[in-house]
Amino acid sequence: MSRAGLKVFCALGLVALLAACAGSGGRPMPAPVEDRMSRGQGAAPSTMAAPRAMPDKPLPGAENAGKPGYYTVKPGDTLIRVGLDHGQNWRDIARWSGLDNPNVIEVGQVLRVTPPGASVAAEGVVVRPVTQTQIAQPTPMAPPPTASVRPAPAVASAPPAPAATQATPAAPAEASAEESLAFIWPAQGSLIASFDEAKNKGFDIAGKAGDPILAAADGRVVYAGSGLRGYGNLIILKHNNIFLTAYAHNQTLLVKEDQTVKRGQKIAEMGNTDADQVKLHFEIRRQGKPVDPAKFLPAR
Repeated sequence: MSRAGLKVFCALGLVALLAACAGSGGRPMPAPVEDRMSRGQGAAPSTMAAPRAMPDKPLPGAENAGKPGYYTVKPGDTLIRVGLDHGQNWRDIARWSGLDNPNVIEVGQVLRVTPPGASVAAEGVVVRPVTQTQIAQPTPMAPPPTASVRPAPAVASAPPAPAATQATPAAPAEASAEESLAFIWPAQGSLIASFDEAKNKGFDIAGKAGDPILAAADGRVVYAGSGLRGYGNLIILKHNNIFLTAYAHNQTLLVKEDQTVKRGQKIAEMGNTDADQVKLHFEIRRQGKPVDPAKFLPAR
C-alpha cells in the first residue's frame, strides 16, 4: 500500500472510531434515567392516587362530623362495636345513616347514632319552657302603670310557678322510671373478675359449659352472633333508652335478633368462645358507657 493510501486508511479509521465513541457515549446515559423515572413515576400513582382522590369525594355524612348524635368512624371500628358503645341496635344505626352495605364502613365516615326524631323532640322540650317564661314575664310588667300594683303581681306571679314545676319534673320522672330498672344476676357461678374501667368492662362469672345464661332484665335482642372480636358468641339486650346488657363467650345462643325476652329467661348456655376458660363476661352499659354491675345487681 502506498503512503498516500495508508494516510487515507488511517483517516477513515479515525473517523469511524470517533463515531463509535460518540454513539457509545451518548446512548448509555438516557437509559438509566428513563428507567429510574419510570420506576419512580410508577410507584407514585399507586400510593398517592387514593389520598389525592379522597378530598374530591367526601365520605358519607362528612357534613355532620362533630355534631351531637353523630359518630366519626375510627380504625378498628365495626358497626356492632359502634352500636354497643352508643347503646343502639347496629341495624338502626345502619338505617339512620343510610348505609347500602352495613358490612362496609370507612374510617372518617360519619354515622348517625341517635334516632332522627330524638334531637327534634329534645329541642321541642327545651323550646316550650322558654316560650312560656317569655310569655309569662310580660304579664307582670304590664300592671305597674295601671296603679293596681298589688293585685297584678299576685295574679301574674302565680301562673309561672305551676308552669315551672310542671315542666321540670316531666323529664326527670321519665328518666327515673328507666333508671329504676331491676336487674338480676345472669348466671349462678362465682365472680372471678370484677369491673375495672381500664381492664375489664364488666363481670366475669365462672361456671361449667352449658350452664344457663339468663336475661338480667326485660328487653329486646339487638345482637346475637360472633361478629365482635374478643366477645365470642355474644348477645346484646336493649332494655330501654338508657340501659343495655351484653353476654359474651357463650357456647350456644338461644335467642335471635329483634326477639323480646323476659327477665330470668334462658337466652344462652355458658361456654368459652374467644376466651381462655368457660365463663360469662357480663356488661351493663348506661347510654353505651360500661358501668359497674355491682351498683345495679342485688347483693348475693
